Amino acid sequence: MSLEFIGLVGPRESSESVAPHGPVVDLPFIKAFAQAQEYAGFDQVLLAVHTSSPDSLVLASQVTAVTEKLGVLIAHRPGFQAPTFAARQFATLDQLSQGRVALNIITGGDSGDLQRDGDFLDKDARYARTSEYLDVAKQVWNASTPFDHRGEHYQVEDNLTQVKPVNGIPLYISGASDAAVEVAAKHADVYMMWGEPLAQVRERIAKVRQAAAKYGRDKHIRFSLSLRPILGATEAEAWARADRILEDAKANAQQSRGHRRERNVGKSNAGSERLVELASQRKVHDQRLWTEIAALTGAAGNSTSLVGTAEQVAEAALEYYKLGVSTFLFRGFDQLRDAVEYGQFLLPEIRAQVAAYEQQAKVRHG
Repeated sequence: MSLEFIGLVGPRESSESVAPHGPVVDLPFIKAFAQAQEYAGFDQVLLAVHTSSPDSLVLASQVTAVTEKLGVLIAHRPGFQAPTFAARQFATLDQLSQGRVALNIITGGDSGDLQRDGDFLDKDARYARTSEYLDVAKQVWNASTPFDHRGEHYQVEDNLTQVKPVNGIPLYISGASDAAVEVAAKHADVYMMWGEPLAQVRERIAKVRQAAAKYGRDKHIRFSLSLRPILGATEAEAWARADRILEDAKANAQQSRGHRRERNVGKSNAGSERLVELASQRKVHDQRLWTEIAALTGAAGNSTSLVGTAEQVAEAALEYYKLGVSTFLFRGFDQLRDAVEYGQFLLPEIRAQVAAYEQQAKVRHG
């Protein structure tokens, strides 16, 4: 399996442990953060979506303008635009960036946030709409003659879009519910998971592969794991840093308590519920999977960490690789510092350990 590393670019510096500062759209930070991750060896960066934040597609266009090779994984919520319209936008940016666009399809999440954009469908209906949306988008990207579509959610007549993606647009799909797994099985190039213990990740991969087999895609689909590595020169230093991050995050949470956008965190998607349950069981799983930020925030997104030296965190990542995870989404709590540190120490160590593992596997199998 070929390794892939995904970072993240937000519109300004902030995290659970670092209060937002600077303008809402901080151009120097966006440029520095994107270029730091390109230099660090990340393959692409995620542009997240939230109703209170700047638009992910527009931010992605800025990232591609200030980098040369860095891909953009654009978080996108089906249902707020016509699929034909959105497909043209993404194909256009893919042409302008010379094939650097991928999509992170977001169907679930905090239901309060969905409602702020006017979406009141229940979960099963949203996933059914997402599947049809992607059916239409794929036709826009691939059709060489005009096509019609008549479905439950979308009606299209005589569509033929001249602008096409350079080499196709990969689809990254997440979600722990049965409805999410079904959509991913049919459409995803990469199924994305939050950082869970090895046993749970093994079970999820098997479940998704089984579902994908119905579409003849069990060998096609790849797997991504999202984590928040916390590195130290020694293991003790890494855990001490994790403790400091937790204290800073508690202070930030206290200051932001009562914000309307947080009212449903951890209550309206299956992935968050799974992480909250894991965090309630113990603070650390599998020796270094740290869950206290997930417990504090209600698992609002990617919130579990691998804690240790670069070598130790790489060893933990290798165990996930052995299960079938070939993509790692890493973002830090001290965003710019961590991105540079990952590039200096963590990414090369993971690549080296994976290469050694693959070489040993070749020897074992002749």
